[in-house]
Amino acid sequence: MRRTERHFVEGPNSLWHIYKTVPFWKVAKNFIVIQTARYTPFLGMKNWLYRTFLRMKIGKETSFALMVMPDVMFPEKISVGANTVIGYNTTILAHEYLIEEYRLGPVKIGSDVMIGANSTILPGITIGDGAIVSAATLVHKDVPAGAFVGGNPMRIIYTAEQIAMRQTES
Repeated sequence: MRRTERHFVEGPNSLWHIYKTVPFWKVAKNFIVIQTARYTPFLGMKNWLYRTFLRMKIGKETSFALMVMPDVMFPEKISVGANTVIGYNTTILAHEYLIEEYRLGPVKIGSDVMIGANSTILPGITIGDGAIVSAATLVHKDVPAGAFVGGNPMRIIYTAEQIAMRQTES
């Protein structure tokens, strides 16, 4: 199980309880900031917007490609290390609203990580330093440092040890 806090609700599905879990004006502000950042080609400006208005932890020289969608309700639960690349149209979720419950969980992306385009990272996930996530991957479990992962469902294609062995064989 991913590292998430589970909150059970009674009555209609948990999304109907949204403004009991997060203030409306916070969501509205975050939406405007995220939409501005999604379309700007200026990497420094994106990082400034995310750090200043969304309270995300972003390392130096991290790059968010166009159309990246960080969690609009709980972006402060996202941290990204230094020199990481988040590919085009990637979604990073720190929440999930289900029928009878909603879940919240931090997302920790290490340094020197490459996340391919159109990937989705679910709440409660840690991606280790130096990992590579292939394009269009659903990251539903932790990614070890230095590993190469991909697919839906995600699977480990190579571990850091396997990559090192291949390099010594060459």
